Amino acid sequence: PQFGSTFFMITGFHGFHVSVGVIFLIIIARKVWRGDFDKGTRGFFTSRQGRYEIVETMGLYWHFVDLVWVFIFAFFYLW
Repeated sequence: PQFGSTFFMITGFHGFHVSVGVIFLIIIARKVWRGDFDKGTRGFFTSRQGRYEIVETMGLYWHFVDLVWVFIFAFFYLW
């Protein structure tokens, strides 16, 4: 009984992080598509000119979530 609850808790928590990551990736992709980060397309107070750090951060987050899944898979399915 303990294995089942641990399995569903860990995979559910991971699934939650994947869902949140997908939502944020969609938001960032929309901003990139709109040109929010392009130079000279925004006003003075809302300027994000050339600042793609959030895009890099979201990429790192997505790769981290993917790497965590590799360990979850190995732990539960190959053990």
